[in-house]
Amino acid sequence: MSEYLLEMSGICKAFAGVQALDHVNFHIRPGKVMCLAGENGCGKSTLVKIISGVYVRDEGEVIFQGQKLDRITPAEATRLGIQVIYQDLSIFPNLTVRENLAINSEITDRRKIVDRKRWTKTAEEALARIGYQIDLDVKMGELSVADKQLVAICRALLFNARLIIMDEPTTALTKREVDALFRTVRKLKEEGIAIMFISHKVEEIFEISDDVCIMRNGKNVFEGPTTELTADDFSYYMTGRRIQPDPFVPEHIQEKPVLEVEKLSADPYYHDISFQLRKGEILGITGLLGSGRTELAMSLFGLIHPDSGKILLNGQPVNIKSPVKAKELRIGYVPEDRLTEGLCMRQPIADNIMLASLDKVSRRGILNHRKLFSEACKWVKTFSIATDDPHKYAQTLSGGNQQKIVLSKWMNNNLDILILNGPTVGVDIGAKQDIHHLVHGLAHKGLAVIIISDDISEVVTNCSRVIVMKEGSIVGEMKSEEITDQRITEIIH
Repeated sequence: MSEYLLEMSGICKAFAGVQALDHVNFHIRPGKVMCLAGENGCGKSTLVKIISGVYVRDEGEVIFQGQKLDRITPAEATRLGIQVIYQDLSIFPNLTVRENLAINSEITDRRKIVDRKRWTKTAEEALARIGYQIDLDVKMGELSVADKQLVAICRALLFNARLIIMDEPTTALTKREVDALFRTVRKLKEEGIAIMFISHKVEEIFEISDDVCIMRNGKNVFEGPTTELTADDFSYYMTGRRIQPDPFVPEHIQEKPVLEVEKLSADPYYHDISFQLRKGEILGITGLLGSGRTELAMSLFGLIHPDSGKILLNGQPVNIKSPVKAKELRIGYVPEDRLTEGLCMRQPIADNIMLASLDKVSRRGILNHRKLFSEACKWVKTFSIATDDPHKYAQTLSGGNQQKIVLSKWMNNNLDILILNGPTVGVDIGAKQDIHHLVHGLAHKGLAVIIISDDISEVVTNCSRVIVMKEGSIVGEMKSEEITDQRITEIIH
């Protein structure tokens, strides 16, 4: 009998002549965590959709629990115990935890009458599988991302899951929440459940996975035990190039601050915040979720109004009452969630790039589309945005290229200050370094940059000075020569 729960051999899939998967092999053992890794666009999602029955493979063989599967449908995948937890978690935010856990079973069993006792029993049994406790009457939309993730796992277990596929499950989680998720994953392993863990976060992959499959351009480039890889090897297989740390070294920091924050407070988010920012430097602001770091950034962009304190630009007090005012003051803000806050996904790339500078390509309220497209093309070239046609929708691009669109949108406004909130969230290794290099170049040209991130390695590598926040207050500040992962971690916790 085979040692594998799932065996996939020679899998091929093409879309309109584009080869998404090219003779891919994939194997996963019961009770083990297999990490599926690769840059955006490498074929990971296509492989998952073939496993879960959404797509039909063109070629290749699939064997699950020793049974050869000629054709997989979503219903057949569910019957076999294959469950996918996507990034959006596929929850009903307006329904309670109880209703979210029970509704799929009710539909599958074709029940027509609501039985609250049955729903409660179903939900309690699901939560008990991983020892998770939560109020069943809370609406899902009110939960943290971590709690939503755990509810989604519990729901998967209701269908006798043998293989659970987790698509980028830690993207929006703090370190503490990641640790809690990993404890749950280990419990599932003990029950013999296989986990396919899709991620490109190197440190997490080495912590949780037993085996790794790395894809590039629709092909396998590595499949084997995690212990056979080093972090450098992992990056090389992912990108096809050796990625070396490239710390930011400021070339010229102006003596006079461009931004001064004096005793700024906004209850209940943050209290008595004071710092300065100079042109040519990259200031890091880090802290756990709920530390007030994001709300502080939003205040500097006019999205949250402070209760007290001062903001000065070039020595003059300013009242940043709206994003429009912030833009007039030459401040740009790249939000943490680019999909819902930074981009119009179903609009052309060119339109997204010019969104914050339409006044440059219009006259008396009438857009000059030829000029808009010409200006956008300049930024596509400057930031090496990977597209053959800026008329295509933003949603057609990878996460890294989408982030470059958001950056170029603001750089078309001749900024003095650029605030980046989670600049590489959900971005793969190669694109992450590309974005860091772009930001370094902007600082070298005299831009004042703030990076807000809970990715400590990102802060250490890219910042010339770091402020640490905890529970709404600044609890530490250090210069470049003092910045280390260990010191920041000690202060945060």
